[in-house]
Amino acid sequence: MTNDRIQQLAEIVDSAAMNLAEIGMLTADAPDLTIDAAYEVQEASVERRLARGERVIGMKMGLTSRAKMEQMGVHEPIYGILTSSMIVNDGAAIRISELCHPRIEPEVAFILSDDLEGPVSPAQALMAVGGVCAALEVIDSRYRDFKFTLPDVIADNTSAVRFVLGSAVTAADWLNLGNLGMVMEVNGAIVETGSSSAIYDNPARSLAELANMLARRGRKLHAGQIVLSGGATAAIPLKAGDRVRVEIDEIGSAEIRVIP
Repeated sequence: MTNDRIQQLAEIVDSAAMNLAEIGMLTADAPDLTIDAAYEVQEASVERRLARGERVIGMKMGLTSRAKMEQMGVHEPIYGILTSSMIVNDGAAIRISELCHPRIEPEVAFILSDDLEGPVSPAQALMAVGGVCAALEVIDSRYRDFKFTLPDVIADNTSAVRFVLGSAVTAADWLNLGNLGMVMEVNGAIVETGSSSAIYDNPARSLAELANMLARRGRKLHAGQIVLSGGATAAIPLKAGDRVRVEIDEIGSAEIRVIP
């Protein structure tokens, strides 16, 4: 795929995100959009954000569930880029009028104290972690009728739109990261329960896999960046008036409100 075509597709997904406009699948008109080319579209669309004054503050993992990977016929997760416009303070509000098809899911987040460059093992990856905290990620696909292929999702920056980190940060050293129970509530009612083991078997394994995937593209993670390790339960739709809270064993909670 030519660079001009990459830039054209990047403009489509970036404009859709800015203007809250639904779009058809990119692959319908660009059947040659491979996974590698989709990551180029993703980077080109994020470059447009940076040109408008945003900053890269981290990365997110998606498709970390074994069942979802099998369903999509892939052998590794996918990743997206987090920018400064996406982070929301713990307990703060987001406007549903600024989103298309918002859904929310609980996550374990890492905050890096050192650069992290693959190839690494999960144990080596954890050596670059300064702290762990509870998180909620809001995902928002711009694709019409919620229909898309894997390259479409990657090109659209894996539906990244908003996220919140809990106020408590815990050292990773003594945590049993592979088996942290979690409960997600909406307006005080439990809607999802799960375990961190659903995140690529262990969130540390997800972190290492991200570093290794980036290394294959000649990239790395940097000190101070945030990594969302992947959804631990099904993502649920959001509506105005919702107050969503996740409580994760040993590392605390994160909360977000939804206003019109």
